[in-house]
Amino acid sequence: MAISVYVDGSGGSNSGYGYFVKDTGESYYENKPDLTNNQAEYLAIISALKKFETSSDEIIIFSDSKNTVNQLNHEFAINNEQLRIFAREAWAIMAKFSNLKIQWVPRKENLAGKMLGS
Repeated sequence: MAISVYVDGSGGSNSGYGYFVKDTGESYYENKPDLTNNQAEYLAIISALKKFETSSDEIIIFSDSKNTVNQLNHEFAINNEQLRIFAREAWAIMAKFSNLKIQWVPRKENLAGKMLGS
Protein backbone atom coordinates (compact mmCIF):
# COMPACT_ATOMS: atom_id res chain seq x y z
CA MET A 1 0.00 0.00 0.00
CA ALA A 2 1.24 3.46 -0.84
CA ILE A 3 0.95 6.15 1.81
CA SER A 4 0.33 9.65 0.45
CA VAL A 5 1.83 12.46 2.50
CA TYR A 6 1.19 16.08 1.56
CA VAL A 7 3.64 18.68 2.84
CA ASP A 8 3.60 22.46 2.91
CA GLY A 9 5.55 25.30 4.39
CA SER A 10 5.28 29.05 4.41
CA GLY A 11 7.90 31.66 5.18
CA GLY A 12 7.82 35.08 6.78
CA SER A 13 7.21 36.35 10.28
CA ASN A 14 4.48 33.77 10.92
CA SER A 15 6.23 30.91 9.17
CA GLY A 16 5.86 27.21 9.74
CA TYR A 17 5.60 23.85 8.09
CA GLY A 18 3.89 20.52 8.36
CA TYR A 19 2.36 17.53 6.68
CA PHE A 20 -0.95 15.77 6.23
CA VAL A 21 -1.23 11.98 5.81
CA LYS A 22 -4.12 11.41 3.43
CA ASP A 23 -4.59 7.75 4.39
CA THR A 24 -4.89 8.26 8.15
CA GLY A 25 -5.92 11.91 8.47
CA GLU A 26 -2.92 12.49 10.73
CA SER A 27 -1.38 15.91 10.56
CA TYR A 28 1.58 17.75 12.03
CA TYR A 29 2.36 21.44 12.11
CA GLU A 30 5.21 23.38 13.63
CA ASN A 31 5.32 27.14 13.85
CA LYS A 32 8.88 28.34 13.38
CA PRO A 33 9.37 32.08 12.86
CA ASP A 34 11.55 33.76 10.27
CA LEU A 35 11.96 30.96 7.76
CA THR A 36 12.05 31.60 4.05
CA ASN A 37 9.44 29.80 1.93
CA ASN A 38 12.11 27.42 0.63
CA GLN A 39 13.42 26.63 4.12
CA ALA A 40 9.86 25.93 5.30
CA GLU A 41 9.25 23.60 2.33
CA TYR A 42 12.44 21.65 3.10
CA LEU A 43 11.57 21.35 6.79
CA ALA A 44 8.09 20.11 5.88
CA ILE A 45 9.59 17.33 3.75
CA ILE A 46 12.21 16.49 6.40
CA SER A 47 9.50 16.24 9.09
CA ALA A 48 7.49 13.83 6.87
CA LEU A 49 10.62 11.78 6.09
CA LYS A 50 11.42 11.46 9.80
CA LYS A 51 7.85 10.36 10.53
CA PHE A 52 8.07 7.47 8.04
CA GLU A 53 11.79 6.59 8.03
CA THR A 54 11.16 3.19 9.64
CA SER A 55 8.13 2.32 7.49
CA SER A 56 8.36 -0.44 4.90
CA ASP A 57 5.36 0.94 2.97
CA GLU A 58 5.68 2.83 -0.28
CA ILE A 59 5.72 6.52 0.65
CA ILE A 60 4.78 9.28 -1.77
CA ILE A 61 5.46 12.82 -0.58
CA PHE A 62 3.57 15.52 -2.45
CA SER A 63 4.80 19.12 -2.39
CA ASP A 64 3.69 22.16 -4.39
CA SER A 65 7.24 23.55 -4.32
CA LYS A 66 8.64 22.65 -7.74
CA ASN A 67 12.02 23.99 -6.68
CA THR A 68 12.33 21.78 -3.59
CA VAL A 69 11.02 18.66 -5.34
CA ASN A 70 13.42 19.11 -8.26
CA GLN A 71 16.36 19.81 -5.95
CA LEU A 72 15.72 16.71 -3.83
CA ASN A 73 15.31 14.62 -6.99
CA HIS A 74 18.72 15.91 -8.21
CA GLU A 75 17.18 17.77 -11.17
CA PHE A 76 17.98 21.34 -10.02
CA ALA A 77 21.16 22.68 -8.47
CA ILE A 78 21.03 24.12 -4.95
CA ASN A 79 22.71 27.51 -4.79
CA ASN A 80 21.86 28.41 -1.20
CA GLU A 81 24.07 27.04 1.59
CA GLN A 82 21.25 26.71 4.15
CA LEU A 83 19.13 24.80 1.63
CA ARG A 84 22.12 22.55 0.85
CA ILE A 85 22.32 21.67 4.56
CA PHE A 86 18.59 20.81 4.58
CA ALA A 87 18.96 18.80 1.34
CA ARG A 88 21.85 16.78 2.77
CA GLU A 89 19.74 16.01 5.86
CA ALA A 90 16.80 14.98 3.65
CA TRP A 91 18.99 12.80 1.38
CA ALA A 92 20.48 11.01 4.41
CA ILE A 93 16.98 10.07 5.58
CA MET A 94 15.78 9.31 2.02
CA ALA A 95 18.57 6.72 1.72
CA LYS A 96 16.80 4.63 4.41
CA PHE A 97 13.69 4.18 2.26
CA SER A 98 13.26 1.31 -0.17
CA ASN A 99 10.25 2.80 -1.92
CA LEU A 100 9.97 6.59 -1.78
CA LYS A 101 8.83 9.19 -4.28
CA ILE A 102 8.79 12.95 -3.91
CA GLN A 103 6.39 14.48 -6.39
CA TRP A 104 5.20 17.93 -7.31
CA VAL A 105 1.48 18.75 -7.15
CA PRO A 106 -0.25 21.97 -8.14
CA ARG A 107 -0.95 24.20 -5.14
CA LYS A 108 -4.71 23.76 -5.45
CA GLU A 109 -4.29 19.98 -5.11
CA ASN A 110 -2.03 20.17 -2.05
CA LEU A 111 -4.13 18.84 0.82
CA ALA A 112 -1.57 20.05 3.36
CA GLY A 113 -1.86 23.60 2.07
CA LYS A 114 -5.59 23.51 2.72
CA MET A 115 -5.05 22.00 6.17
CA LEU A 116 -2.31 24.47 7.11
CA GLY A 117 -4.38 27.39 5.88
CA SER A 118 -1.82 28.63 3.38
